[in-house]
Amino acid sequence: MPVPPNPQLPTPGPVISSAITARIGHPSYSQTLPCEPESARRARLLVRTACDTWHLPGLADCAALVISELVSNAVEHSGSRVMRVTVSRPAPDRVRLSVVDRSHAKPTQRAASEDDEHGRGLAIVEAVPDRWGTDPLRWGKRVWAELRAADAQ
Repeated sequence: MPVPPNPQLPTPGPVISSAITARIGHPSYSQTLPCEPESARRARLLVRTACDTWHLPGLADCAALVISELVSNAVEHSGSRVMRVTVSRPAPDRVRLSVVDRSHAKPTQRAASEDDEHGRGLAIVEAVPDRWGTDPLRWGKRVWAELRAADAQ
């Protein structure tokens, strides 16, 4: 049964959304978004919608924080025009977040001073999820993070 669209999820312009609930694989939601700062908001809405749909509200805040950082890194460092944001549920107690862009450069953590406004994103990505990583692709890379729900239903 198809998942009804969330009226809070904006879909202006050329944004392409999909909800995949096929019998093969695991459920996921994805959107192709412009590589611009405003896309972090749309990615957070996508993640929150998925967590609510999967009855994992306890993961929504942490997942929204992590996807914001992954999107911000793609915007700041990839040089891509668009990115693909995906949230999937590989297991009943896990949510996997990913951002695919066209850059082949792996994310690298840098030391941020107390006064720096930037440079803490990967520290957050390192601290919040259970695990994270980067998958090289022919056309770029996928940066992903997995969060585990302690009270999955």
